[in-house]
Amino acid sequence: MPSLTKTAASLLIIAALLLASIGFAQATTMYFTVKAGETTTQPVTLAEEDRVLIQYKVVSGTVNTMHFSMTFPNATVKDFGNSGDFLYRFTCDAEGEYKLVFNNTEGADGVQLTLNYEIDHYILGIPQMLFMVLLIAGVSLVGVAVFIGLSKKP
Repeated sequence: MPSLTKTAASLLIIAALLLASIGFAQATTMYFTVKAGETTTQPVTLAEEDRVLIQYKVVSGTVNTMHFSMTFPNATVKDFGNSGDFLYRFTCDAEGEYKLVFNNTEGADGVQLTLNYEIDHYILGIPQMLFMVLLIAGVSLVGVAVFIGLSKKP
C-alpha cells in the first residue's frame, strides 16, 4: 500500500507544475472606446517565434469602422486600413514591443470595440506547453531509471 506522504508529495508536485504552466500562453480580451479625433495604442511584448492572433470588432458608434495599424520594434509600420471586423495572424520575427494603433481621427463620434489577442510561445519550433510536457516526461523517465538502477536486486 502506498504511503500517505508519497501520495501527498506527488499531488503537491503535480499542483505546482500545473500552477507554473498557467502563464505559458497569453490571451487577452479588452473592451474600450476610441474617442473622436484620438488614437489609442495597445503595446504587446513578443518573443521571437511567437504565434500571434489579433482580432477586433467595432461594436458601436456612428461609423462602424476603425483605422488600424501595427508598429513593429524596428519602427516599421504596417497599415491595415479601415475595417469593422478584423482578423490577422502572424509569426513574430523580432523580439520586442509591438504597438497596436487604433486611429479614430476621421470619426465624429467615439467608437467602442472589442480587442482579442492570443500569443502562443514556441521553444525550438515546438509549442511551449508541449515542450514542457516532453521535458517533464523525460525527467520523470530518467528518475524512474535511476530509481530502478539503485534499487536492491533480489
